[in-house]
Amino acid sequence: MINVKNLWKSYGSLTVLKGLDLTVNEGETVVILGRSGVGKSVLLRQILGIELPDKGDVHVNDMDISKMNETERYEAIKRMGMLFQGAALFDSMTVGENVAFYLRQHNKELSENEIQERVAHSLDVVNLADMQKKMPSDLSGGMRKRAALARVIIYSPKIILYDEPTTGLDPITAQHINELINHTQEKLKATSIVVTHDIRSALQVGDRLAFHHEGKIYLIAGKKEFLESKDPILEEFFADAILSEKYLQKILK
Repeated sequence: MINVKNLWKSYGSLTVLKGLDLTVNEGETVVILGRSGVGKSVLLRQILGIELPDKGDVHVNDMDISKMNETERYEAIKRMGMLFQGAALFDSMTVGENVAFYLRQHNKELSENEIQERVAHSLDVVNLADMQKKMPSDLSGGMRKRAALARVIIYSPKIILYDEPTTGLDPITAQHINELINHTQEKLKATSIVVTHDIRSALQVGDRLAFHHEGKIYLIAGKKEFLESKDPILEEFFADAILSEKYLQKILK
């Protein structure tokens, strides 16, 4: 579903992506781990088509996003959804209007009643059924993330990109977001990429884990292989993660 080949991206003298390769199979969730500032979010922007690479190819569903003009790229990626790190809700719109925004812009076949039904359903899925009339400023950080996820799932995208979905959240709220990611995956059968440095989140939502290091994917593998790796670079990254034996058994069973 997603195939990135030899991807390079620089900002001035700073080269962030250095010949990166990544393949994500249809229907799976790949979690990209790595330290802050290594270019994980930059990679998402290339896949979404927000930015274009300096060199390399980004194939999405057998279409090369990186070689299209703006109109072609828009058509190719409009069935993709992204949960941005800061939720990116429109401050001047209610929660319900935010969730309905895509349908009102891009689906002229739906009546207003049908749109409202979909909004209500999407907000119910993320446990925000009674927040439709609220403004984003009235919501907590976790609620804003959930509202942003409702805005994504309302149009059933085939590919979903998550940029640091649990950053800044308390452990209980982060756990709820992880459960919602898994629930969304089961419901939509979407292909997903989750960028995070939250190891617990990665273990809960990922089918495979990819470690982003020095501009490339250093390793992509199943959770068990990652956790059992004796590679010094990976061991250093995982060193500060406090993962109990009981927790690991639950995750890996």
